[in-house]
Amino acid sequence: MRNTILILGFTLLLLSGGCTMIPKYQRPESPVPRVIPGTEASTAIPVNELTWKEFFVDPGLQAIIELALENNRDLKIATLNVEKLRSVYRIQRASLFPGLSSSAGADNYRVPEQMSSSGAYNVAQYSIRGSVSWEIDLFGRIRSLKKKALNQFLAMNQTRNAARISLISAVADSYLALAADLEILELARSTLKIQETSFDLIRQSRDAGVASDLTFYQSRSQVEAARLDVARSTGLVSLDRNSLNLLVGSIVNDKLLPTNLSAVEESPDVSPGLESIVLLRRPDIQAAEYQLKSMNANIGAARAAFFPRISLTAAIGTVAPDLATLFETGTDSWAFTPQIIQPIFAGGSLFANLKSAKIDRDIAVAQYEKAIQTAFREISDVLAKQKTLSEQLDAQQALVKSLDESFRLSNARYNEGIDSYLGVLVSQRSLYDAQRGLIGTRQACRSLQIAMFKVLGGTN
Repeated sequence: MRNTILILGFTLLLLSGGCTMIPKYQRPESPVPRVIPGTEASTAIPVNELTWKEFFVDPGLQAIIELALENNRDLKIATLNVEKLRSVYRIQRASLFPGLSSSAGADNYRVPEQMSSSGAYNVAQYSIRGSVSWEIDLFGRIRSLKKKALNQFLAMNQTRNAARISLISAVADSYLALAADLEILELARSTLKIQETSFDLIRQSRDAGVASDLTFYQSRSQVEAARLDVARSTGLVSLDRNSLNLLVGSIVNDKLLPTNLSAVEESPDVSPGLESIVLLRRPDIQAAEYQLKSMNANIGAARAAFFPRISLTAAIGTVAPDLATLFETGTDSWAFTPQIIQPIFAGGSLFANLKSAKIDRDIAVAQYEKAIQTAFREISDVLAKQKTLSEQLDAQQALVKSLDESFRLSNARYNEGIDSYLGVLVSQRSLYDAQRGLIGTRQACRSLQIAMFKVLGGTN
């Protein structure tokens, strides 16, 4: 009998080796143009050829990014979600194999006189059993669920990778914002010193009866305006530091912080390449495709639910009336319980479940296509901004140069008594605003490099 059980089990194992009812998977056609506009003449380095450390070359920024990868709470949550789905997959995979269990028990009871023709008596029974239970996956229901769980795990892993790239980019952006605001603060403080020096000279001139009260108060207003800018910039620097600390998950050491934007080493230029197939490298798109594969596998499980479920349970052990004779000859026992469950009437729930699984697959297809379209737009936006920002930077630099010369001439004409002090004030304020604008434009150019790194899916 034991040999018969083994032969039957081995035969069923062979029959259940590879059959599933999962529809054949075919990747949906890309809903975007094959060529990315604006990349035809690009000579920049493809982003997949660089690690993130080769892209973010500033030592301080590298150290802060590493701290963020270790301490950021959002990334920790994403990592724990990956581990959770890894466990779910292992649980589902374990269903393919027989389950082994053992038990030991004692049963003692009294049979009353009214229940026995021979009078009341006590019964004692001791047993030790080992059992094997196994669902034979002839129609691939368990394997379909296993494949679904595997793809959900892979999707979550790619989601974690996307979160990692977003974190790296966010830290770099916050670092640049702090560097830019520190440079603006430095500019505001130097401007305040210049204004205070000019104000002291004008005050002395007024006291000597040379400068007018109008010139005095005009100069004083510039001092107060500069003092206001210093206070505002100081507040922005504090907010930038708070933002960076939150992203990192701890207080960043002052030694790692930038002093100004000019001191931050620039990243190399990167390009997406010519063809939009580069989008498939993005972790969010890979996650969407794994999710689509998961929903496709779920259809196989829903189809298999229409067919019989076969389970085998076998047990072998020993039973005796007392512990002393539990392992003696003649106490062995066995049981073999095959079971077939065939759904006959389920009120339409099986058909509804199958339809729901197909709709989930169609939703996943739409989400996958939307992810590609979103990625294509993000890359196109970054490329479009690249063209205009370089022109803006050139124009802003030329503007600062012209206004610097204008301020020099206005100051010279005032000192010669040709023009009023109002011309100096206007030129000086225009120059200051243009210098702030230049810092902002330089920051935007640097941030655009980070955006290109992010939209191309980053690197490890």
